Amino acid sequence: MKPLALVLCLTALPAWAGEAWDSVRYQLYGERVLLDGAGVIALDAPYRTDNDARTRIAAQIAAPTGGRIGKVTVVLDENPMPVSAVFVLNQPQPRFFFDTTLRINGPTPVHVVAEMTDGRLFVTEAFVKTSGQGACAAPPGTDPEAALATLGDMVLSVGDTLPGGAAARLAGLAERLRRLDVDISHPSHSGMQMDQITLLFIPMRYVERVEIDTDAGGYVEMTGSISLSENPQVSLSVPGATRSVDVTMTDTKGTVTAAHKDLAGF
Repeated sequence: MKPLALVLCLTALPAWAGEAWDSVRYQLYGERVLLDGAGVIALDAPYRTDNDARTRIAAQIAAPTGGRIGKVTVVLDENPMPVSAVFVLNQPQPRFFFDTTLRINGPTPVHVVAEMTDGRLFVTEAFVKTSGQGACAAPPGTDPEAALATLGDMVLSVGDTLPGGAAARLAGLAERLRRLDVDISHPSHSGMQMDQITLLFIPMRYVERVEIDTDAGGYVEMTGSISLSENPQVSLSVPGATRSVDVTMTDTKGTVTAAHKDLAGF
């Protein structure tokens, strides 16, 4: 895991900021300033998740006028691996959307940080309550041996529009963007789960990297963590003019799989 975050905000400290966030943001950003993300980031997170092991966290990001988004980081402050997903845009964009399924180990603030190519950092936050299942240590939903048979299989689907919800707060964000859904078959073992038969801990193994190329060129690279849910879904925006998508998944055991999809024009 890369070094992680304490930054002096130009505005008041976030309502839910605590020691965990202070530590993470200092390790990530040192003394760089984090700006209020209102009007830049629309975060969509449930007030109380109905499934700790599979909670959807999404955000729409619109760069300030003339800006480009270079990187987006998702932090679940109280999770065992707080930096839960990082999207690096190899082709910086003025607008970007992501939606992914995550494990939330317990009640936690959620922070999304968007970094512009000019170095500006914007942050927004929410708080998610849970049922207290301890999702990162909960037993797998599928048999570990059976999960190996389809490990790495991917299904790609593309829609012509992005969801409304949070986007309504950022006018015009969904224009000329498509939504790419990447469904990954992977047990996402956290290293904290116990085999219910042997009572031994299942070795850590999760989706480490998802590389998405559009029209044969590098577009976005997502770095994962143990916070990714079992059989995670990763969705994100791609430019409307995209005609083909290639996705490569690499997990922490070095397994590499790939999927391709041609897109019909508008």
